[in-house]
Amino acid sequence: QVQLVESGGGLVQAGGSLRLSCAASGRTFSSYSMAWFRQAPGKEREFVAAISWGGVVTYYADSVKGRFTISRDNAKNTVYLQMNSLEPEDTAVYYCAAPRIPYRVTRGERTEYDYWGQGTQVTVSS
Repeated sequence: QVQLVESGGGLVQAGGSLRLSCAASGRTFSSYSMAWFRQAPGKEREFVAAISWGGVVTYYADSVKGRFTISRDNAKNTVYLQMNSLEPEDTAVYYCAAPRIPYRVTRGERTEYDYWGQGTQVTVSS
């Protein structure tokens, strides 16, 4: 059974930084792409960033390019999201996501992902 557990959220002032972590279990982590999504109150869940199984290929939403960095440590079964220069518009619940199919480069479509974590709240104050 695949489990994804996010951590690292919190309250930060605009311009600050946070690093989110997502610990995965239940299968061979290094065989699967991973992604981060977010959902703000009253809005649809939206794509943030994705990374291929080996960490070579990454994709970002235009709204976070140059500020956020996705990375992974396959030895620790963990994917990270380093968030710098945070803005109030980044306030949301952040979710980790994983696809069912291995060795598949995934991008920003929610339908590409089959497993989701419970989310971690990020609040950026102005």
